[in-house]
Amino acid sequence: MKYVNYPFNETKRLTFYLATEEFLARNYPAEEYFFMWQVNPTVIFGRNQLIENEVNLKFVKENNIEFYRRKSGGGCVYADFSNIMFSFITPNFNKDFVFNTYLTKVAEILKNLGLNAYVSGRNDILIDGLKVSGNAFYQVNSRSIVHGTMLYNTDISVMVKAITPDNEKLISKGIDSVRKRVTNIKEHLDISIEEFKNFVKKNIAIESIILTESDITEIERIESTYLNNDFIYGKNPNYTVSKKKKTEAGVIEITLELKNNVVKKINMLGDYFLIGDQDEFLNNFRNIEFSRPAFLEVLKQINLNQYIYNLTNEDFLQILF
Repeated sequence: MKYVNYPFNETKRLTFYLATEEFLARNYPAEEYFFMWQVNPTVIFGRNQLIENEVNLKFVKENNIEFYRRKSGGGCVYADFSNIMFSFITPNFNKDFVFNTYLTKVAEILKNLGLNAYVSGRNDILIDGLKVSGNAFYQVNSRSIVHGTMLYNTDISVMVKAITPDNEKLISKGIDSVRKRVTNIKEHLDISIEEFKNFVKKNIAIESIILTESDITEIERIESTYLNNDFIYGKNPNYTVSKKKKTEAGVIEITLELKNNVVKKINMLGDYFLIGDQDEFLNNFRNIEFSRPAFLEVLKQINLNQYIYNLTNEDFLQILF
């Protein structure tokens, strides 16, 4: 197996590393490749997942956490710089064989560090019964790609808040639940993250290669496909969001039909007093992004008091966000 090195030391977006996997599978000789990478706080969800069901968009945006879709299936995961991502590319096309071979190899490396590690289920590695690594699989150009997490010292509370729908009770229960089911390498070994990475590299690869500048250019071209909004949001069907809140103007319920986080339909119900044309008012919010900044910009252009009695811009925004 060959370990893949970059000709630089900077940290890239998560999508750059996903593009590297794809580049190697499409362009390099039919051999086995492996590399490790780390990213700034990022949420990555599976090929067929609905973002709003998996990601706490309010939390991730407020905390500058990036979010991307990957081309493999599986569930939503959170990564930060204290989590090591593993990528394995092989010419073998048998999913069960590839998964078993790779996961067993990684578990053996952990055992060599004195850990009670073993493979569980279809894609997890456990230490003493607690999950330390989850993995996903997909195929490109008659090659197989397995990529996954290796929790070294990730902040579990942030992880749960980022991948749990925006509900304080669910988040609170989720943190407690996840802490009982997952573990970090740091909890079992007195070893630095770089020492751990070097041990893995030494035990999994027999030689190394360095990508060229032309390789990097092609990887960046592939990466652009991951950054396209049609890809990030493209799996999302139209869906309905309903928000309800009591304000000085009355109890107001707003329903929105969204597509790719863009408002397609919007309606408002409640016991408020209507002054102007409600349809005229709501039409201002169609075909704009469903976000507080976008709605605030619209409100700056209109006089809300001409439409609904005693409803302030802030109350309107608080109903929705």
